[in-house]
Amino acid sequence: MGTATTTAPKRQPPKMVYGEVLSFAYETFRSNKVRFALTALGMVIGTASLILVVTIGMTGKQYVLNQIQSIGTNQIEAEYQSGAQRVANVTPDPLTIDDLKAAQEQVPGIVAASPVVSLGERIPVGGGKERDISVLGVFPDYKIVRNLVVSTGRFFDSKDEQEHTKVGVITQKMAEELYGSQQEAIGKIIKLTGLPFTVVGTFRERVDTFGQTEVVDYTMLIPYTVSRYFTDTPNVKQIYFSTADPSMVQPATEQIRRVIQSRHRAESVYNVMNLTQLVVLAEKTANALTLVLLLVAAVVLLVSGIGIMNIMLATVSSRIREIGIRKALGATNREIRFQFLAEAMTISLVGGLIGVVIGLAIPYSVRFLTEYRIPISGLSAIVAILVSSFVGVIFGTVPAARAAKLDPVESLRYE
Repeated sequence: MGTATTTAPKRQPPKMVYGEVLSFAYETFRSNKVRFALTALGMVIGTASLILVVTIGMTGKQYVLNQIQSIGTNQIEAEYQSGAQRVANVTPDPLTIDDLKAAQEQVPGIVAASPVVSLGERIPVGGGKERDISVLGVFPDYKIVRNLVVSTGRFFDSKDEQEHTKVGVITQKMAEELYGSQQEAIGKIIKLTGLPFTVVGTFRERVDTFGQTEVVDYTMLIPYTVSRYFTDTPNVKQIYFSTADPSMVQPATEQIRRVIQSRHRAESVYNVMNLTQLVVLAEKTANALTLVLLLVAAVVLLVSGIGIMNIMLATVSSRIREIGIRKALGATNREIRFQFLAEAMTISLVGGLIGVVIGLAIPYSVRFLTEYRIPISGLSAIVAILVSSFVGVIFGTVPAARAAKLDPVESLRYE
């Protein structure tokens, strides 16, 4: 009869008490407050910089897009360029008012349109002097398609257009320099080639284009039908269109181009443009600048991480005897590693949280204390916390591994 053999149960290693390790890390920080604060400061600056960089980038992007949209994102402009270069001495083939009417009839989505007839004139400005002004013959819809702001008085309407009323609106600067104020300009008479025109309003572009459009400092707008008194052709310099929705701009642009081209010679070239490409370019530029600034913030976080690693390595060197005692009392390499990793992550997270608070406090303060509605990205705060945690893990691993590999006997002998 055989004897039964019993196998002794395998001894399990003691489980790691995470709460105890974190409590020990907390006590370590309490005894080294200055070192902890200085180490966390770099993370505070880096995290706050990351959030502020995103905020600055979003604010700049919003500002640029608002400026472009103020010009008119629904706007389409058509202009005669020239004949093809291969045709010598080609007869000009400019746009006409019939092109505008054809486009309105054939292209869906157009809600407003206006031709631009450009005329030159000289008017007296006092003291026996004269000044050149730009006179533009336009439809009442010109105010809509160009997104103009009428400062004082009114813009001429369809009744003025139909009755050929000799009225006009002038720029704010022209009114102030000629008559002292915009209000004083209302009702004044300006003679164009001997014909008296009554000023019924003043206007400005919603966004200053610095003379890069047909509207300059000294500009007077008059009804298109009246501008025909000064020209014997239906030719126009430009045609502006406005669509009901920004999403219709791109297809409408292509359709307008085809309609105009079909009405003219094949060798004639016409520019039909919109601001869609400018908006896309502005977005790409703003995103690129934000990315560059984010890289700068990332460098700050990297430097902060290196600082944490250096401090933790110095901490390991100053606590070798302590590590030896803990190992002698039964602490495993895993517990030692986790302890130092927890300390590095705590520094990173605390610094990151303070940085997030500072980074969000500044734009929120601007929103509450001023009228500026600065965009705030909650995602940037989440990313900042994740990045700070990642930095703590990455740069805390080396010191933690070094501490875990220390020989307990040699550590106890360390002075």
